Amino acid sequence: MVLAVNLRTAAKPMLILRSLIFNLAFYVNLIVLMILGLPMMLFGRKGVFFMAKLWGSTSVWWLEKICNLRVEYRGVENIPKGGYIIAVKHQSFLETFSLLRYSPDFAIIMKKQLMYIPMFGLYLVVGKQIGIDRQRGHSALSQLIEQGRAVLGAGRQIYIYPEGTRRPPGARPMYKFGVAALYEATGAPCLPVAVNTGLFWGRRGFRRRPGTAVIEYLPPIPPGVDRDAFAARLESEIEAACARLNEEAVVADPSLASFLAEREVA
Repeated sequence: MVLAVNLRTAAKPMLILRSLIFNLAFYVNLIVLMILGLPMMLFGRKGVFFMAKLWGSTSVWWLEKICNLRVEYRGVENIPKGGYIIAVKHQSFLETFSLLRYSPDFAIIMKKQLMYIPMFGLYLVVGKQIGIDRQRGHSALSQLIEQGRAVLGAGRQIYIYPEGTRRPPGARPMYKFGVAALYEATGAPCLPVAVNTGLFWGRRGFRRRPGTAVIEYLPPIPPGVDRDAFAARLESEIEAACARLNEEAVVADPSLASFLAEREVA
């Protein structure tokens, strides 16, 4: 018991050091690619997506080499062709860039304010992402549906986080109306995605824990399901899969259990 405690204590400085090195490499990599990739904007959306996927793949590589954190993709055979909605459980920033690997031509629904970030926002605009002003209520939903129809009609994919923001693993789900409204209005299939990324890359703080972060593509929900039934099915399937992935990670590394225990009451 004493030896185990001593090993865990000794591992903490190394975890902090590796996390610091990775965070430095991550942001330097992002800035360098944004600068070097400026000429790629001449190729429009294709050029932007090339740089985005390069950023995603190099970030995943750095994560594994520095932090010993591997990203595993499951259910890739469930990914449909053409235009569809990708409903992703959002636990950390990790899935934001690692999901780019299997997305040929996508638009992410995000806060409009992100498009005002110098240089980074330019990539979002040229890449024709969907910026929504959340403060506009019903008009924001109408804007989402209008832009969503255009994106899906062009055979592209739409990324949406059903809860609207990051939620820690194990927290009570808080799914919002937007994904069901988009599904009903566009008649597009929906691809649910479960993750356990929050166990390794927290919403806050800088530590990147070693292990295997899993991104799992679940079987698509076909178009035509009643809106309320769709909403219930989407939440049930994603949450059940996330619980399974969380449990699997804790079995592999019991120290991760403490990050599941810190549930939010609200």
